[in-house]
Amino acid sequence: MKKFKEYRPDQTYLLPPSMRDWLPDDHPVYYISEMVDKMDLSAIYGEYREERGYPPYDPRMMVKVLLYAYSKGIRSSRKIERALHEDVGFRVLSANQQPDFWTIAAFRRKHHKALGDLFVQTVRIAEKAGLLKLRHVAVDGTKIKANASKHSAMSYGRMKTEVERLRKEIEEYLRQCDEVDAAEDKKYGKASGWRLPEHLSTVQKRLEAIEKAKRELEEEEQRKRNDEDQGSPPERGSPRAVPDDKAQRNFTDPESRIMLNSDKSFIQGYNAQAAVDADSKVIVAADLTNKCSDVQHLEGLVTQVESNTGRRPKEVSADAGYWSEANVRALEGRGIEAFIPPEKVKHSEWRIQRSPKGRIPSGLSVKDLMRRKLRTKCGRERYKLRQTSVEPAFGTIKEPLGLRQFLLRGLAKARSEWLLMCAAFNILKMFRAGVVLAAVN
Repeated sequence: MKKFKEYRPDQTYLLPPSMRDWLPDDHPVYYISEMVDKMDLSAIYGEYREERGYPPYDPRMMVKVLLYAYSKGIRSSRKIERALHEDVGFRVLSANQQPDFWTIAAFRRKHHKALGDLFVQTVRIAEKAGLLKLRHVAVDGTKIKANASKHSAMSYGRMKTEVERLRKEIEEYLRQCDEVDAAEDKKYGKASGWRLPEHLSTVQKRLEAIEKAKRELEEEEQRKRNDEDQGSPPERGSPRAVPDDKAQRNFTDPESRIMLNSDKSFIQGYNAQAAVDADSKVIVAADLTNKCSDVQHLEGLVTQVESNTGRRPKEVSADAGYWSEANVRALEGRGIEAFIPPEKVKHSEWRIQRSPKGRIPSGLSVKDLMRRKLRTKCGRERYKLRQTSVEPAFGTIKEPLGLRQFLLRGLAKARSEWLLMCAAFNILKMFRAGVVLAAVN
């Protein structure tokens, strides 16, 4: 009879095995653990001041577990809890501890800003390791769904009519109450009074929610007007700012917005921005806003690249959504060469464009100069770097890492979730590039 390797699932051990033996030495679990050990987590540790109570889980362990989970495309706190029981990598990172899903969710929610700030630390570690070249940085944006349905939104125009309708419904009910007061007094007595019925209580709550959203839209429009007036107080008697009837507010996540997605469908979401170093493919700047247009994000991202790395990129490319003469001049003023098409060009047209010949004609506008530069062989090659850097980064984050919808609500928390995912992405890039963390001071 064929002899097999010994199999004893109920085997007990006199000495407990080392968890380091459970995984190969080159497993990403150990890399993430070493990376977090190099990070400054004082912002998280500083939140634990209470001496009483049951000892909480070590924040360093919780951060390692979250980063490993995000690097594997697991963001649900319930799925992370399950992995802590079933996945060897998670058990090694947690030292065989299993915090429940509520603890994981509470930790992420409480420390969301500090967790998002870990992204900048990954960029600086990559810089110290000499991984970043910054010869060319590609910028792009992508729309990601908020944790809210677009059907939970209402336009300002609809709010006005709905508020009026609900007020009339409540007024009609109260009028009917006045007519039957005498009968109610006989039935319930003078001291009992009346209560709003359940259906009217729902109407009242709906009215309050709509009035609140309507008021917030009006305040937001007033802030915009004040910003346009450079903060000067409005003149006495000047009309109050009124939102456009198409302006919308979502009742589930009021800070999210209706946005046009890349597939031409409308989603309730946020605008995720990233700048990627074309050589290392590391994300060197990232942000999340509720502004639909990309054009206003370019300068902020370039400033963030300089702040995160301590250096200025030589070139920056972005698609036509970032085009404006002001953006081009701002980059040139910093000594950065811009590659931004003034209008969208199809890939089929891009390939057949002929390179211009001869001297550059005098008197060309900023837009015409950019068009001419992007038609040259060098210009096309530099602009095409976007296709191998920032576009694949978004593809990786949305597909293998699975970030197509945020779990947290509100701009600040969703932004932290985006930055934490970018941090996990960068750690994977450094791991695959063979960055030796022991050599990074």
